Amino acid sequence: MKDEFKYLSGFGCEFASEDERCPGALPVGQNSPQKCPYGLYAEQLSGTAFTAPRSQNKRSWLYRIRPSVSHKPFEPLKNIGTRLTYNWTETAPNPNQLRWKPFDLPTRQDAEINFVEGLHTICGAGDFRVRQGIAIHVYLCNSSMKDEALYNADGDFLIVPQVGPLQITTEFGRIRVEPNEICVIQQGMRFSVIVFGPSRGYILEVFDNHFQLPDLGPIGANGLANPRDFQTPVAWYEERETEFKIINKFHGKLFVATQNHSPFDVVAWHGNYVPFKYDLDRFMVINSVSFDHCDPSIFTVLTCPTNKAGTAAADFVIFPPRWSVQEHTFRPPYYHRNCMSEFMGLIKGRYEAKEEGFQAGGASLHSIMTPHGPDSKCFELASTAKLQAERIADGTQAFMFETSYSMAVTEWAETTSLKLDKDYYRCWENLTKHFDPNNK
Repeated sequence: MKDEFKYLSGFGCEFASEDERCPGALPVGQNSPQKCPYGLYAEQLSGTAFTAPRSQNKRSWLYRIRPSVSHKPFEPLKNIGTRLTYNWTETAPNPNQLRWKPFDLPTRQDAEINFVEGLHTICGAGDFRVRQGIAIHVYLCNSSMKDEALYNADGDFLIVPQVGPLQITTEFGRIRVEPNEICVIQQGMRFSVIVFGPSRGYILEVFDNHFQLPDLGPIGANGLANPRDFQTPVAWYEERETEFKIINKFHGKLFVATQNHSPFDVVAWHGNYVPFKYDLDRFMVINSVSFDHCDPSIFTVLTCPTNKAGTAAADFVIFPPRWSVQEHTFRPPYYHRNCMSEFMGLIKGRYEAKEEGFQAGGASLHSIMTPHGPDSKCFELASTAKLQAERIADGTQAFMFETSYSMAVTEWAETTSLKLDKDYYRCWENLTKHFDPNNK
């Protein structure tokens, strides 16, 4: 693909793109002229209220062959997405430390399962009807979406591929997302997913707000995820007359409507409400060069804030390859209890605090105020190791979805998937008593 992506110059900025086959498709001087170039329709996609402050206002103008309103009525989509759920009371609360073995990939011998059919909800909290809460899913699929597109009326999807690349066609253009990259498809944006074999990944869905870069504070102007490294697609359209299914996730349920043309008929667009991707290798790690282990918030790539200052509906945090140089310090993550819920996944490699049991394609959940930390083997090694500058996490990419909401686990995740590790608690059993009041 030629010029598949444009780099964002910064979050909140205005971006514009037109398909090179139709030069001049973007109207000049106004958003909705009486007649758009090439006989296109002007359509606005709003991600915030019209009257949101300018610094927070999100909207894009799309110049398309037909407006998106041209479809038949929506009907419930039956027997599809049956593992997608927002019923947070279907299982009893479970405050234990939870860990899942890698979720099964569908094989080529299995029935064809596309991205929508392969959505499985692990946990979540809140209510999309009042725009408050999050959900965490995995996708397990082996087939591409054909003549169908999905859009999420409930919130934003942050997609983290773990096995297999995704080719995502959006109304704004095409995005290819590889493992160790992430992609954000914001509320209301129509998209279709092509896969190239059995594929697995994680999804963080937020209802409250939209993802943004965290403030840097004393760090200064540079560091963590730099705005210039985010990419958004260039405009690309297809003028294809065929029966197309539009799948709408609304109130946590799937609905479908048909139309007689492709929804990916946007010839040009401009605005600041766009899909985007990011390569996790471009994250600039900030770390301690003296003593003590930094709080994991120092590794935040994106945050979705609540109305409470400093408290996130969700943070997307990574633990990338880096140097560890702290002196007189227990270097791995410290034991702690937290007023946030922590869901961890592993894209590749071996996570340094639990090298044996935590596997790529699996996950863990440490709920609000549930204690957790490194396993006993990690503790013993880190407590006696000779401290010198060393590389850690090479070949590894662990991540965390952290949230201020108390998460409920679904029946599929706790029972049906058969992936819950019943012996997870044993990794702390060998933490022995070292206390000796006579030996300072």
